[in-house]
Amino acid sequence: MHYPVRVPSIIQQIAERETVRPVWENELGGRTFAVGTGSALRFVKWAPVGSGMDLQAEVVRLRWAAAFVRVPRVMYHGLDKEGSWIVTTAVPGENAVSDRWRADPATAVTAIGRGLRAMHDGLPVAACPFSWSAEDRIADARRRAASGCLLPARWHAVHQPLGVVRALELVADSPDVDKLVVCHGDACAPNTLLTDVGTCSGHVDLGAMGVADRWADLAVATWSAEWNYGPGWERLLLDSYGVSPDPHRTRYYRLLWDLDP
Repeated sequence: MHYPVRVPSIIQQIAERETVRPVWENELGGRTFAVGTGSALRFVKWAPVGSGMDLQAEVVRLRWAAAFVRVPRVMYHGLDKEGSWIVTTAVPGENAVSDRWRADPATAVTAIGRGLRAMHDGLPVAACPFSWSAEDRIADARRRAASGCLLPARWHAVHQPLGVVRALELVADSPDVDKLVVCHGDACAPNTLLTDVGTCSGHVDLGAMGVADRWADLAVATWSAEWNYGPGWERLLLDSYGVSPDPHRTRYYRLLWDLDP
């Protein structure tokens, strides 16, 4: 982030006299800050009031997942009149879309594919209390459509011409489940961290994590590889994960992704 970012007052209180560095901002106004350095380094994820971001949902998911895979550990969390926040430990590694890894997409994409497979293999479906099923997401999309909150202007250009009614008709016809796993829920490239040698060191931003078909993650991960590194990386990511392409499920779950909040 190379532009001035307002630091919320709670972040200043948490940091006291330590260094504060903004590291990420999403389209909903949510921000992530690095606080401190060295062994005292921690991250604060902050969401403004009215953003629609449910940080409590991420708290409970992070705490559950930490027993099985490398994710940030929640130190504490809270809310005030400005917004809500989570303070977590730092996971070693560098964002997969940093300048270094954008310049070496083959290494980054391979690590993303292998890291996603390790996450899917490491999180136990039978013990997971969270759902990210197509059925649940469709029901939520219908509720938001009824209240006028499903906005095609925010969708990918390939889906915008469908309109709300047709998009809901298409996602209603969900494909059979290929394999149930505990999905990340936002398997975009920025949410994978890489070690210095280019292997996956952990995952962040698990606010939507839950049980679903693995293609719910794979469709988004391959799409994100194109957004972040350019065209032509989908097959390498799938090969690194260990699965053959599935165009039908990929198309379906990319449309369903656009209908999410």
